Amino acid sequence: MSRNNGMIYCNRCGRIICAEEVKDKTSFLSIRKEWGYFSDKKDGMIHSMDICEMCYESLVETFAIPPEEKKMTEFV
Repeated sequence: MSRNNGMIYCNRCGRIICAEEVKDKTSFLSIRKEWGYFSDKKDGMIHSMDICEMCYESLVETFAIPPEEKKMTEFV
């Protein structure tokens, strides 16, 4: 995760996504992966990152199989 000085930064482009106190009112992707046994070189590592919406869109365009999309009917 790229968070310091009360700000959240995009790990891909480095830009500020938002301030920590408004993270629940901002759209971005947070990923946290705990690598267990049988990974190539990451056993026991935890990787965390935040990706802004613009970088998410760019990243998804590179996928051979796009993510599954489902329309939400209620927002919480």
